[in-house]
Amino acid sequence: MEMREDLRSILPYLGVVVEGLSLQWPSPVIEPLKAISRGPDHSGIQSGELLFLAISDLRHSLSLSSQRLSASASHGYALFFDELLSTAESTKWFAEVLPALSNLLLLFPSLLEFHYRNADTLIDGVQTGLRILNSQQSGIVFLSQELIGALLTCSFFCLFPTSNRDAKHLPMINFDHLFSCLYETNDETMENKIKCIIHYFERICSHMPTGLVSFERKVLPLEDVALCVTYPKADSWSKSATPLCHFEVHRSGFIEDQSKEALEVDFANRYLGGGALRRGCVQEEIRFMINPELIAGMLFLPSMADNEAIEVVGPERFSNYTGWYRYASSFHFAGDYVDKRDVDFIGRRKTKIIAIDALCGMGMRQYRLEYLLREINKAFCGFFDQSKCQQYQRLFKGDGPCGAQLYQGIQGPDSISRSNLSLQEAPYVSVGTNEGIYGDEQIGNFEEMGGPSLEHQYDVGVVTGNWGCGAFGGDPEIKTTIQWLAASQALRPFVSYHTFGVEALKTLDEVSEWILSHKWTVGDLWNILVEYSTQRLKGETSLGFFTWLLPSLSAPHHRHD
Repeated sequence: MEMREDLRSILPYLGVVVEGLSLQWPSPVIEPLKAISRGPDHSGIQSGELLFLAISDLRHSLSLSSQRLSASASHGYALFFDELLSTAESTKWFAEVLPALSNLLLLFPSLLEFHYRNADTLIDGVQTGLRILNSQQSGIVFLSQELIGALLTCSFFCLFPTSNRDAKHLPMINFDHLFSCLYETNDETMENKIKCIIHYFERICSHMPTGLVSFERKVLPLEDVALCVTYPKADSWSKSATPLCHFEVHRSGFIEDQSKEALEVDFANRYLGGGALRRGCVQEEIRFMINPELIAGMLFLPSMADNEAIEVVGPERFSNYTGWYRYASSFHFAGDYVDKRDVDFIGRRKTKIIAIDALCGMGMRQYRLEYLLREINKAFCGFFDQSKCQQYQRLFKGDGPCGAQLYQGIQGPDSISRSNLSLQEAPYVSVGTNEGIYGDEQIGNFEEMGGPSLEHQYDVGVVTGNWGCGAFGGDPEIKTTIQWLAASQALRPFVSYHTFGVEALKTLDEVSEWILSHKWTVGDLWNILVEYSTQRLKGETSLGFFTWLLPSLSAPHHRHD
């Protein structure tokens, strides 16, 4: 096949080679893979210890021996497959699953070729081929679930070259550290993370899914770019006349269990996946275990800058679990999960996960204007919908989201402060949306080919929780407000917020209802938030934002049901 630019960018990170006009494994790899595919009677692999020896031999055949694996990885593979799995589970794994995975590896080069043959025609005018999606370059990659299965099998066999990944700011992708951490910690959490991934492999080997998953790098340009929404300044937020969207509070349940079609926020590390393939086991890492196809993005998505987010559409959930996001030690694999989400017109499940990384360990600095601005723009980058570009351009006309054309006659919030809360009502303007990456031209072309019209899709809201709090040390009242502001400015119809039992948010429903009843705009609430944060920095108040805003909430007679 031709040496395409997208293939050229990713090829050094794949392990396969171009020979003649085709992609292939180096010839020394093929016979060992064929032996494994015939089962343990041919390969002799019936234990984790022997499996790791086979992995080492395959890596040697790929000239990867100089790129050392984690020191305890061999012990981790042996521990999991020879001691932690039951005899029946281990026997089935080596007799059925491992041969099927080896067959998938043998198919990997042809799956890649098929992928690139179709990458230019999947969506008219949109580049979708597998490639390194570099920082500051917005773009999207579509992968079949079968190709993702092959990529994750490469990770399990530790077949991806790693020598240049750090220079590209790419996260780790092989599973050696995952198994090494299992041995070094002897931790049930690590055991249960691996059980989720092993279950995923069992599922795809018994029935290969046939859908697509897309991975998109979203960028807010720092400089003015034609037809793009640029990184807003503080004054832009201050002048926004955009109405606040509907806000609903949930005291129980998890983000991934919500029933509405919505952006589901991944409380991300700037390196996608965070500690998913190490010891991490909080919100992001758990999501990557129950939806393992997310791990594929770690292959080709470098770390996020302040003006970037990553959106993944279509990853299937394969595992149930018990435990809480905030307590890694409580996480347990709880068996199979059948994902019944509908699929869109190109075969992606209607699961939309948006990875946004919050600032970490900021302490009192989080109240500085520059860091408030960084967080709200990070969330806005994640929440904005490319199909609403024309509406955003009107909202961001001039120096920022003033809403001059969409909200004629709305009095600016410049004079609003905590002591002057009588605000003019701002009418809500309903704006249609075509959720996704598709501009009007692509939508038109698709519909001409007989595809369904997107004009009547209902708007997609945001489901989130305590982003940037917990281990990152963020103020939950501030982070909640910032996400609400960003979602509203992005013209999302609602925010569905999960508090996860955080005490500081016990009055969140009352505060949000009060704010909505006063018809505040994004600019109004932003200005109040900045005023409060300034007082916190100066030591003029030590109250939480909600109590500072509504002192009556802390009165002795106030009840919380």
